[in-house]
Amino acid sequence: MPALTYQVFFMKKLWTNTLPGKDHNADVIFHYHQELPKLLRGYHNCSEDEAAQLGALLYRIRFAEDESEFKSIPRMLKDLLPADMVRTMSPDDWKRNIVAAYNKHAGKSRDEAKIAFLEVMYRWPTFGSAFFEVKQTSEPNLPDILLIAINKLGVVLIDLRTKETRATIPFTKITKWSSGNNYFHITMSSLVKETKLQCETSLGYKMDDLLTSYVGQMLNKQQGGSSGPHAIS
Repeated sequence: MPALTYQVFFMKKLWTNTLPGKDHNADVIFHYHQELPKLLRGYHNCSEDEAAQLGALLYRIRFAEDESEFKSIPRMLKDLLPADMVRTMSPDDWKRNIVAAYNKHAGKSRDEAKIAFLEVMYRWPTFGSAFFEVKQTSEPNLPDILLIAINKLGVVLIDLRTKETRATIPFTKITKWSSGNNYFHITMSSLVKETKLQCETSLGYKMDDLLTSYVGQMLNKQQGGSSGPHAIS
């Protein structure tokens, strides 16, 4: 039989109590590697100053104190910046800003840079989110293509183009949800009515599972009991 090589990846599912700097090993081994791809895909609403700071930390994580690769920064921007921000200024301007930010963190080790990276992102309401690009078909006041973030705050509806948060739905306002091979539906309640958001997505089962887990954790914490899988009573 041929020899087989396996890799096992552990990923954090619920980010309710995650605080960068609290658990060094978790930050360096798990949290940093899980959050990095979301940043580079451009899912977060990030300022240019924050992007330069994060890019500088990513350079430090990769090259430590070696400044000889500064010249390569314009060619590696896709590995240092959110994808939607690479073209917001010239490569040379990005290089200048990244180098300036890098110099402010002189002496940081690679691991310290990873924790500093997480500390910047922790300030954002989308830190620790699982993101899903969906097509919504029920709300005329929302963009057709939405970025949905599920995190400790609830379900966040984001304009994929502008990164503007259009609504944040706390778990306490969600009455039921359902999923299938190509859809995810969620019903929200207010004092006067219920609203149903209907989404087309092939990842509905993942959204369903994550929402179920967050709501279950919330109910267990508040009530000390077990919760049903798809509804809040």
